[in-house]
Amino acid sequence: MIQYIRSLIFVVQNALAMLVLGIVFLPWALVSPKGARLACRSFTLWVRWTASWMVGLKTEVRGPIPTGEVLIAAKHQSFLDILMIFSEVPAAKFIMKRELLFTPIIGLYAYRIGCVPVHRGKRGQAITKMLADVEKGRAEPGQLVIYPQGTRVAPGVVKPYKVGAALLYEQAGQPCVPAATNCGLFWPRTGILRKPGLAVVEFLPEIAPGLGREPFMRRLETEVEAASDALMAEAGFTPEVLTKS
Repeated sequence: MIQYIRSLIFVVQNALAMLVLGIVFLPWALVSPKGARLACRSFTLWVRWTASWMVGLKTEVRGPIPTGEVLIAAKHQSFLDILMIFSEVPAAKFIMKRELLFTPIIGLYAYRIGCVPVHRGKRGQAITKMLADVEKGRAEPGQLVIYPQGTRVAPGVVKPYKVGAALLYEQAGQPCVPAATNCGLFWPRTGILRKPGLAVVEFLPEIAPGLGREPFMRRLETEVEAASDALMAEAGFTPEVLTKS
């Protein structure tokens, strides 16, 4: 019960922090993407700092931080892994579901930092639109983050990887940096409770350009899942594996 109350206070103050930062940085964000990026980075660092002492949730990013023009294909378990990647990577922009553009504050700032919205549920059309948007935005260097499974996946749940990551990898001709995580153990997909522990995002060795689609997908899934399982095992999690369509 005490941890739940601490978690509730943590969630509420984060919502207030997002509102305050969103308002304070709004004039600069409307004029320049730099203002939007600074606002978002300030929020991510605030969340990581307050999590450490309010709910006992420490965060750690391992591996070389991607800094060039690369594709980051990341395991997605929690809102926290988004925050951790953004706080460390210099110019991250995310492939995101289009509905988020209409979320107060989040939608505006996501648009201003160059996130790429796609229509969820219309896979073929979404991939075509995603590729066109990425091509259009190449003038702005940065690190494009995609979640190959297409959504948050709870620890222990098996969900197939989608082809969008491979298509972006082929089109961009850039290295792909896989990323693993165990964040879902401490900050779940739903609910208020935040658990104490060490949440980790780990950047893995990059996959060089030029690999075929099927070998790329096999390597990406194998490496990300193995590293994520290892991080969860390090945190004491033994999964009862479930399959999710």
